[in-house]
Parts: sequence; structure tokens; C-alpha cells
Amino acid sequence: MSLMKDENIEKRLLRFPDWEHRNNSLYAEFEFDNFKDCFSAMSRIAFECEAQNHHPKWTNIYNVLKISLSTHDVDGVTEKDFKLAEAIEAIVEVQD
Repeated sequence: MSLMKDENIEKRLLRFPDWEHRNNSLYAEFEFDNFKDCFSAMSRIAFECEAQNHHPKWTNIYNVLKISLSTHDVDGVTEKDFKLAEAIEAIVEVQD
């Protein structure tokens, strides 16, 4: 997997309005109605992460989920991160 250039990342992010390029990673925050809904989304995301063998840095405080995606092998953003971001978007969208 090859490291993406900043300009390519910014172009791709136009399709991901919830995400931004921050500290060599894709970053997003999602707010849910309550802890239960947030944790439910996290559980579904976890199964997708396992399926893709790609795991985010994330934190959860009550109803807010913060996610940071980067490919550790290249210390930055790759296609792998966008693929997982797309799957996360689909999971979170279902929760709305």
C-alpha cells in the first residue's frame, strides 16, 4: 500500500464531509443520541475492521466517537484508510 499525497487526500475527502486530514490520518467525530447507540455503532465498526484487517485509533466518551485512520506501515493515509472510512460512513449512516 502506497502513501497518498496530501492533494490526493484532500480531493478524496470531498466525498467524505465528516472526515478531515489531520496528523497524517483521516479523522472524524460522530455524535449519537446516547451511549447505547454509540457503542452499537462501535461494535458494528469493529466487525468491519476485523474483516478488513485494519484497525483505527478511536475513543468514546458517552455519545461521541472519535476515529483516526492511518496505515501504520507507511505512517500516513493510503487507499486502505479510505476503504475503511467508507465502510464506517455506511455503518454510522444506518444509525441516524
